[in-house]
Amino acid sequence: MRRIFSTPEDDFNETVKRYEAFLSNHDGTSGYFDVEELEDIVDYYLRSGRTKDSSGALEFGLKLHPNNFALRIKRAKIYLATGDTYKAYSILESLGTHDDYELNLLKIDALRKLERKEEAHRLCKHLIETEGEDIDQVCLDIAYIFLSDYDINSAFQYLKRGEAYNPDNEELLFELAFCYEHLNEHAKAIRAYNHILTKDPYAGEAWFNLGQIYFTHQKFQHALDAFEYARVINPDDSLTCLQKAHTHFQLQQYEAALDEFFAFEELTVDSGQTYLYIGECYERLEKYQDAITFYQKALDKDKDNYEALIGITVCLMEQDLFQESLHYIQQAIQIKNDDADAWVYFAEALMGLDDTAAALLAYMKSIELNPDQPDTLMAIANIFMEQEEFALAIEYYQQALKSDEYHELENIHLFMAVAYHLADNEDAAQLSLAKAMEENLDAQKIFNEICGETKN
Repeated sequence: MRRIFSTPEDDFNETVKRYEAFLSNHDGTSGYFDVEELEDIVDYYLRSGRTKDSSGALEFGLKLHPNNFALRIKRAKIYLATGDTYKAYSILESLGTHDDYELNLLKIDALRKLERKEEAHRLCKHLIETEGEDIDQVCLDIAYIFLSDYDINSAFQYLKRGEAYNPDNEELLFELAFCYEHLNEHAKAIRAYNHILTKDPYAGEAWFNLGQIYFTHQKFQHALDAFEYARVINPDDSLTCLQKAHTHFQLQQYEAALDEFFAFEELTVDSGQTYLYIGECYERLEKYQDAITFYQKALDKDKDNYEALIGITVCLMEQDLFQESLHYIQQAIQIKNDDADAWVYFAEALMGLDDTAAALLAYMKSIELNPDQPDTLMAIANIFMEQEEFALAIEYYQQALKSDEYHELENIHLFMAVAYHLADNEDAAQLSLAKAMEENLDAQKIFNEICGETKN
């Protein structure tokens, strides 16, 4: 059986270099290449997306080896790569019923693209049955064809068959784990990666993929353990470094996250995104000036960086520098006028400057963009309370309570009790007060201090 893509990449490169040297005619390199070398050159260019160069190499090869069966197969492969499936299949059919491994794989691919799936699967079955040995490798090659079009279910059935034949085929297990992930069978994907790691503890990609699954399911400590192994095995892999940093951040280990983000910055050409991550770490550590420094670096890369503008706004407001924050939040709103959060930050800055009327308008704009904001609705209600618009305050407290799916609003029932009392609705006030007392034992005392003694 001839395995496709089995030639080491270094051999590919040397063969291609010799071929290109011949074309350039700079060094007198021999113009003779055997069939296998020409096949390798054609495949090399195809994998690189250089179909024109691939076609040129094929035509050159056919001049040296006219009507060669293997090279004619490559012509069909080029047509498949360029989307001319009918021509590809016509060539493959014209080559007869040879039990050539690559020819059959290309036929399967062509039939799949032509929506002749039953014929494709029949040919898959034939290929598996006739190859005899290395069934796991055959199943893997077939699976690659279906994976190229994200036909996960078809790929999965062949990978499972290959696994049954050889449960230790590492390459196959990687693809099987990939399918499990896409089929939302994450526990089985984890088992597949762990099986790989029992055979090869230094399989960095398996550690990384394991970390990704754990991260997605918010099992951050498990994710961190996996990323740490991957990082040790491949210390220069920037993506592992980045994901480890994000995991530290999710675990609120901000100093450790900073170390990894700085390491990531050294491994990559920064586009400004890393500066945002670093800025957010410093913000969480309440080192607001350091955070502003890195948010500003992101802005220097891109003056319209919305996240950087918001970051600086928040850091300035945390230091009660509300006037200074207005410049940045107004810029952010110009960039994303339809972002409800930006209008909330604008409102909070205005509240810090005691401009309640303007803040109310900003809060209202935010609610118009996203009505499901319990905190914002409660802030609006509080403003109406200050303005003694008790009916409006009650309306917005009710909306806030209705939106508070996770019951995170503190003292909402106490505020409502006060609003009902001031609106002369004592029955509703007492009902809300009773609910407030279930959440806060001091609710009655606070209510009395605000409203005076009530009748029980």
